[in-house]
Parts: sequence; C-alpha cells; structure tokens
Amino acid sequence: MELDSLARGEFAPQTTYLNTASTGLLPTRTVAAMGEAVAASAAGRPTDMFGDVEAARATYARLVGVPVRRVATGASVAVYTGLVAASLPEGGEVLVAEADFSSVVNPFHMRRDLKVRTVPLERLAEAVRPGTALVAVSAVQSADGRIADLAAIRAAARAHGARTLIDVSQGAGWYPVDAGAYDYTVTVGFKWLTAPRGVAFLTVPDDLGDLNPIFAGWVAGEQPWDACYGPIDELARSARRFDESPALFSYTGGRHSLALVEELGIERIHAHNTALADRFRDGLAPLGYEPVAAPGSAIVAVPGLGRHQEELSRAGVELSNRAGNLRAAFHLYSSAEDVDRLLDLLPTR
Repeated sequence: MELDSLARGEFAPQTTYLNTASTGLLPTRTVAAMGEAVAASAAGRPTDMFGDVEAARATYARLVGVPVRRVATGASVAVYTGLVAASLPEGGEVLVAEADFSSVVNPFHMRRDLKVRTVPLERLAEAVRPGTALVAVSAVQSADGRIADLAAIRAAARAHGARTLIDVSQGAGWYPVDAGAYDYTVTVGFKWLTAPRGVAFLTVPDDLGDLNPIFAGWVAGEQPWDACYGPIDELARSARRFDESPALFSYTGGRHSLALVEELGIERIHAHNTALADRFRDGLAPLGYEPVAAPGSAIVAVPGLGRHQEELSRAGVELSNRAGNLRAAFHLYSSAEDVDRLLDLLPTR
C-alpha cells in the first residue's frame, strides 16, 4: 500500500499541518490504545503498560540499529543530556554548535567546572582538538533544518579520543539514524516518531560508557519488583539502569506509533518527506524567497517570513516561527496539496 494511503488511514488532521518539528500528529492506533488503557485503569483492570515500555524500547532499537540492551527509556532529552554532563571529568571540554537546541547544550553550562566551547555548526568537526572530552550536537538543527556532518564529526572525535552525543530528536522517524556509530544518542518521541509526550530514548555504548546512574530508581534494578525498598542490590546489566520511571500511558500509545514508523519504513518516509520539502523550496524562488540552505532536510526555514505564522495559522496552515524563520516541517501525513496551499498563501516579495 502506498504511504499516502496508509497515512490517510492513520491520521485525521483538520488543518494543513506542517509543524512536526514542534509536535507530531498522533496516529489513530495510538489514540485508541491510550483510550483503552485509560478506561481499563479507571475500571480497576489496568493493562500491562510496562510491557508496552519494553515493546517501544525494542522497536526503537531496531529503528536506530542497536541491540535493545543499549536503549534506555525516559521522558526528556535534557535529563539524559544532564546524565552525560554529570559523567564528564572536572575541567573537561564540551564542544557544541552555535544556537543549538537548549536541551542539548544547557546541561553542560550548568556544570560550572566544565569548559563549553561553541562554534558554528559547519566548523564543528574541524574544531575538535586534543583535550575535547565530548562533542554534543543535534543531527538536524531545530531552528532551520540544517543537517550536521555527522561522519566528519565522528571521525574527528575518534581521532582525538572524544566521545559523541547526538540529539536525533529532529531526525529519528524520517532521517536514517545509525545510533551505533556514536557513544550516546538521545531523542524525544513526540515529533517525527509521532508518539505522545513523555516518550524519550537514550542509547549508550555496549559497555554502557562512563555514565553513573545518579537518578536510578526501582525501575533501574535488574529485577525491578525486587528493588522497591532500600538501596538497589543489583542495577540492570543493560541500559535499563538509566531508565526514568516511565510515563506509562505515553508508552502504551508510543509503542503503536513506533510500530507504524517501522511498518512504513524510514527510507520510504525519508523519500516522501524530502520530496515535499524540495517541492516547497522550488516554489519559494518564484515568490522571491530563499530558504536557509539545508539540502536533504525535511525542515525548510524561510528567513523573514516568521512574522506570518499567526495569520497562516488563522488560515488553517500550522507552522512555526523560529528565530525569525517561517519553519515548515513535512512528514508522512503531509501531501503535495499541502505544499501548494502554503505557497498560494505566501505573499510575493
């Protein structure tokens, strides 16, 4: 079945929705699963929502190409970035990109004994040097959709003995992610993975890296139900030792969202999304606009047009105003008709 047909069966937007970089739409199957779980809990017959967490973990592991033991489940990128920040040695240098998303960079600034060095995204790989402890960057920039040169960053980090932390929140779900190529990756699920808020993932090295599970609660035990009281005798021997206590209803829905992404396939979603983004870029030129250069991205940011976001919303087209840019984000429920409607509504320069 064609992607468009599958999407029509799973999504029912009542607007021209081009704002996945902010929040993805929930599939019908996800909404139904969450409703059933809520009703069951209200009736005193709760479903096995911890089983849903494990199903979501396993599907995400397959999507990003790592063994399931390397995946931790949580609710926030900032929490997991903070976990990585807490593991770094005193005086360690962290290299980040200018104007990257706050959840990626701010936890390192909160540790006053770290040296945070900021450079333009395009210079990140060349800026790695002896003494750099970690390179932290978003794979796809939130503000404008630019894609980091991850291969160059990885090579430079390895050459200088630095670890890598890649936030794939604006990529996972449409952009092919090989989490095994990096020390750590983090993502939220409520954007391109079309999951509810409260779903997030951390991937770690096979040896679990140098992370100290400083917020480990009972779910981090090797046998969680035997780790409810007092100090935990044995932490999970996998990345599950870094689990946050899960937002269960979110994971009950999220497992179905992730299953849909896997069913459709990242390659097919990537081709669909980028074709629509290119259609939008091509249509901007006759109107006199030039988007931020971000070849191959499903996110298109147009400088100077951000001020039109509210009037476009009133016209039924949902986008974002980010850093003065009008940001359009195309996903599996977007269509060529959506692109053309947006172009028709934009003023000629």
